Amino acid sequence: MRSFLYCEAGFVKTDKWLPNCWVNVECPTADDIRFLTERFHVPESFLSDIADINERPRIEFEGNWLLTIIRIPLLKQDGDIPFGTVPLGIMTNGDIIISVCYQQTELIPDFIHYTHRKELNIKNKYELILRLIHSSAVWFLKYLKQINNEITLAEKALEKSIRNEDLLRLMKLEKSLVYFNTSIRGNEVMLTRLQNIFQEPEYVDKELLEDVDIELKQAHHTVNIYSDILTGTMDAFASIISNNVNTIMKRMTSISIILMVPTLIASFYGMNVPVAGEELPYAFTLIVIVSLLLSGLSFYIFRRIKWF
Repeated sequence: MRSFLYCEAGFVKTDKWLPNCWVNVECPTADDIRFLTERFHVPESFLSDIADINERPRIEFEGNWLLTIIRIPLLKQDGDIPFGTVPLGIMTNGDIIISVCYQQTELIPDFIHYTHRKELNIKNKYELILRLIHSSAVWFLKYLKQINNEITLAEKALEKSIRNEDLLRLMKLEKSLVYFNTSIRGNEVMLTRLQNIFQEPEYVDKELLEDVDIELKQAHHTVNIYSDILTGTMDAFASIISNNVNTIMKRMTSISIILMVPTLIASFYGMNVPVAGEELPYAFTLIVIVSLLLSGLSFYIFRRIKWF
């Protein structure tokens, strides 16, 4: 699906392409790919690179075309992990600005709405790229808050009962944090390279560049904090599980020893040899009472050493 967006105090849709118009393509179809290659002569290698879900943030030149790939966050409705990242490719050539993403995300619609709300007048392609990076950092922080809430809920569930499902839930969130950390670091490196490319006075906007840098660093620091918290939580619950297993083993051992006492006495009196007390009329009752007393004593000892 493609749309043509022109900036007039915020991006507005137009029916056709105009110079310095932003062509936004999400989940491109075969018709969209054909339109880009035939109408704008976009290098097919650029489109195939963006289609790679594992493509890292980077910058590449081919002729007069500049490809800028950034990683943006994505909330997954299904899959192994709840949050992930996908590549967003921004291709520029003179007054042609094209963005392509093979996944539908919340970032682009929110970014367009944001430009309307703030009545932004984006003057050039470099500013558009910077603001998209800034928007990606903002969405990283939004999803990190959701991840933190998920971690808190999982911790509360594990406090009541340690289940494999809750531990797997934490492991999936840990994977999401790893993907976020890698993507944010890649965007930071790529931002430095962009500064070296766009050095002309018309592109210099130190205030915007500082805002983007601060937002990326905040996202980077936040993901590191949450990763450390989650790692500590996983280690703590691993220790709790190990301690619970030891407690269960001690209880099982205690029960086995308590049951062994009457079993041992019954074994002695079950032998086919003369035993003491076999002439007594109440020998069976006496043996049972002694067995119960010894078992009770064993139970008392284990209670004193807190094995129960």
